[in-house]
Amino acid sequence: MRTERTRRGDAGERHVRAILEGCDWQWIASNWRCPAGELDLVMRDHEMVVVVEVKVRQGVSRGAAEEAITAAKARRLLAAGEWFMAEHFPDGQVPWRIDLFAITLHEMNRVTRRTHIENAVIAG
Repeated sequence: MRTERTRRGDAGERHVRAILEGCDWQWIASNWRCPAGELDLVMRDHEMVVVVEVKVRQGVSRGAAEEAITAAKARRLLAAGEWFMAEHFPDGQVPWRIDLFAITLHEMNRVTRRTHIENAVIAG
């Protein structure tokens, strides 16, 4: 059974994918899973592979969507990203990064803010 939160997250991922494809990014994968975790979206921006973590928040009572990546989540994203790259680009020659795309919804699930943060998670 899918919860309202899951449906909202899925809709957010579809929304972000459409926006990025409109900017000529190419879709590679959605909801890709490995033992290290799950990647919401994997896209290609020219020569760069971009892991896109999508965060959707209804209002700001639980904090801003832009603040949703904890240190533990960052470690999981890095590990899953490394796993994805090793599996799909084993020669290690393709650059990649992790971005955050945060969406804040207001009443009636209307988007009130979209924020795209490049290199939201970096190693080290």
